[in-house]
Amino acid sequence: METYHVPVLLTESCDLMGIADGGVYVDLTFGGGGHTREILRRMGPKSHLFSFDRDSDTTANLPDDSRFTFIQNNFRFMRGCLRSEGAEQVDAILADLGVSSHHFDEAERGFSYRFDAPLDMRMNQHSKFSAKELLNEYPQELIEKILRQYGELRESGRIAKAIIKYRETSPLATINDLLSILEPCISRGTDRNKFLAQVFQAIRIEVNSELDALKMMLEQSSRVLRPGGRLVIITYHSLEDRLVKNFMRNGNFDGIPQKDFFGRVETPFEVYNNKPIVPNAEEMERNSRSRSAKLRCAIKL
Repeated sequence: METYHVPVLLTESCDLMGIADGGVYVDLTFGGGGHTREILRRMGPKSHLFSFDRDSDTTANLPDDSRFTFIQNNFRFMRGCLRSEGAEQVDAILADLGVSSHHFDEAERGFSYRFDAPLDMRMNQHSKFSAKELLNEYPQELIEKILRQYGELRESGRIAKAIIKYRETSPLATINDLLSILEPCISRGTDRNKFLAQVFQAIRIEVNSELDALKMMLEQSSRVLRPGGRLVIITYHSLEDRLVKNFMRNGNFDGIPQKDFFGRVETPFEVYNNKPIVPNAEEMERNSRSRSAKLRCAIKL
């Protein structure tokens, strides 16, 4: 729903799925249901759509359609969940990897530095591990590594040291606690909003094991898709986009082609669009959160 999340590259991503009557489709990131509803609109009566989401809040957006099955689970378990529903292979998989506007705009979920709230950032509210546990229990070296790898922050060491110093006297409990640590770490001339966004991104990725889940899903996609099936992914930052691009091109995550005896690259996919599709000026004006989106598609060989 528009109030929950504005779907990004809606027409372009659904076009790439090649939806036809009789097909079986998967939306791995249901969220507000925007992509799901468009897929259902394009489907014929003999098609079926499975949509995944681990966040219980999304169930308020479920469509009433006999061609639709909702699976409340992490998409890292895609293959097993689909097999339990009797779907061994499918015709297209869509994943919009962006965080829903709902998460950023609901203060108590703790995803945004715009509000004071408990340190949370869990996609799955039943999980026992949140940003609070990460910041209060991880050693300095691991916090620094997370900030450097997932936030691409040059100040990762300084921030990690400041977190450890703070928690020696009092545990971190709220967003404002974290901000009181981060503000002195912002160097002169640094874009404050970008800096804070990078820190929150790094913590969120670790709390939800986002990159591990993405890798597991991509590896399963080559077995779940039929030959000729489409893998359609929308990414929002360089870390996940690099994983998607490398996997689509080479069948692995390190970006190094594996070749057979004849020098042919061994990959389960053929890249459909070498250059990613990005939102046009109108969409970016309408939805500022779409600005970093990149859409890639590959076809199962």
